[in-house]
Amino acid sequence: MNKKSDKSNIYEKSLEKQKANYSPLTPLSFISRAAKVYGDKTAVIHGDRKYTWLETYNRSKRLASALNKIGIGEGDTVAFMGSNTPELYEAHFGVPMSGAVLNALNIRLDAKTIAYILDHGEAKVLFTDREFSETIKDALKIASVQPTVIDVDDVLAPPGDLLGKHDYEAFIDTGASDYHWAMPSDEWDAISLNYTSGTTGPSKGVMLTHGHLFSFAINSAKVAYLTREDVYYICMPLFHVNGLSIQCFAALYAGIRVYCRERFSPTNWLSDIIKSGATVTNLLGVMPEFVFNTAPSSLDKNHSLRMVSAVPISKEWGKAFEKRFNVKFLQGFGMTESGMSFWGDLTEENLIPGCAGYPMNDLYEVKIANPENDEFLPPNTVGELLIRPKHPGIFSAGYYKMPEKTLESWRNLWFHTGDACSFDEKGRMHYFDRIKDCIRRRGENISAFELEQVINAYESIIECAAIGVKTEESGGEDEVLVCIVKEENSEIELGSFLSYCKKNLPRFAIPKFVRFVDSIIKTGSGKLSKVKIREEGLTSDSLLLDPSFKKPVNKIQ
Repeated sequence: MNKKSDKSNIYEKSLEKQKANYSPLTPLSFISRAAKVYGDKTAVIHGDRKYTWLETYNRSKRLASALNKIGIGEGDTVAFMGSNTPELYEAHFGVPMSGAVLNALNIRLDAKTIAYILDHGEAKVLFTDREFSETIKDALKIASVQPTVIDVDDVLAPPGDLLGKHDYEAFIDTGASDYHWAMPSDEWDAISLNYTSGTTGPSKGVMLTHGHLFSFAINSAKVAYLTREDVYYICMPLFHVNGLSIQCFAALYAGIRVYCRERFSPTNWLSDIIKSGATVTNLLGVMPEFVFNTAPSSLDKNHSLRMVSAVPISKEWGKAFEKRFNVKFLQGFGMTESGMSFWGDLTEENLIPGCAGYPMNDLYEVKIANPENDEFLPPNTVGELLIRPKHPGIFSAGYYKMPEKTLESWRNLWFHTGDACSFDEKGRMHYFDRIKDCIRRRGENISAFELEQVINAYESIIECAAIGVKTEESGGEDEVLVCIVKEENSEIELGSFLSYCKKNLPRFAIPKFVRFVDSIIKTGSGKLSKVKIREEGLTSDSLLLDPSFKKPVNKIQ
């Protein structure tokens, strides 16, 4: 393009962004609208506590005001360690209203990983439920940052120690409900910092933008056909983007009531559904199978639930679940980085297990490519799923303070998911497995490399290789098998090794099986070759690490 250097461009005059010609897309607009339109309607139910949309809005504004009063604003990170409570729900609005970015912490993580995230995210304030006081106490001993600690006391959760100088309710009482907060200057501004499921370290902090979560929520509400009469039962954690956008923000956009459960419980799931009058909910990973494996009841169809959204489900129980509970599955596929780029269609009668549905073609461009050379592949061919946005602001802004990781993920101007998928003749996506060396367990992504580093640090272990294996009980997700090469003439006592893993790994990353091998094949570049290990899977000499696991492990898939 020939650009004149000696003259100014008349078309660039008087086009600056201003309130008259620009309004950034943000889910914060949902809460202000809900307060005006549905102000006296119930918004959040948690145990005996109920708040209307107007009360939730005012409490969020008081939180924002209180944060500003202690110097928190644009460019600051506010961390939150807690289960699904009204306080965490409010933080998703109040923190960005203050100008800061919310980092909702994964409550399953160990103290070492929490400390890493607090340091990496440079947290200035830490809200923490007393239930997690021991983990937070240990994390703060390790962390370099020393955030202002504010205690949250969830009456439905186990008690713990108070760690801070402030109590949540007393803290927001210092704020003003008439606080005049400002919209973000741009929808590309960060609203939330979500860390991937690293095991010991370097977890990647995904910078979620206002525009990204705005489109995420609207499309989630659209595909679920949410109406004002719906009730959303939320048992997915609000620290997860799934619980945040597909449920929390989507419900907010639709102006519907939310029933918050502190955490998922398969035994309480049906009674909660009946009690809450829920019409829609979300179950991730093996959660629907855990529900299905509960004892049948005469109340299985005695509810108002019409739909359960989920990632691609198993053929073994998917249709049986729908029949037993008289509901429909809405399958989909997405990532923290991209949002939900595929959704099923509730108007289609037949459930197709493993099918994530149709791409959101108005928002994303998608391809299946050969992971070796990035050449695009035809339908019914398995390859790596590639995604890129058609509009600005609907993707994450990259990895926080890790520009090299951001560039790695965007090879050839396509975001490389690392997932093995294919398209059928109708353009529907079918999910098969992960291409990246990543294990999926209990709804969390586990880096095999990071897990191996922890295992290799154990005495008498020379090296190891971790893979995901399938059993009858795994529900389509992975169980962790670690093949270990130990020092000659040494012995590894499994009980001590299990204690070490429990101390140094998150619960979801602890291996289920161990196999001792003489050596592990290497590639030409010296990397571990896991082809043979994956082909063998669980063998007769694979040992069950945790003896408390009583279910049979035969009939390996």
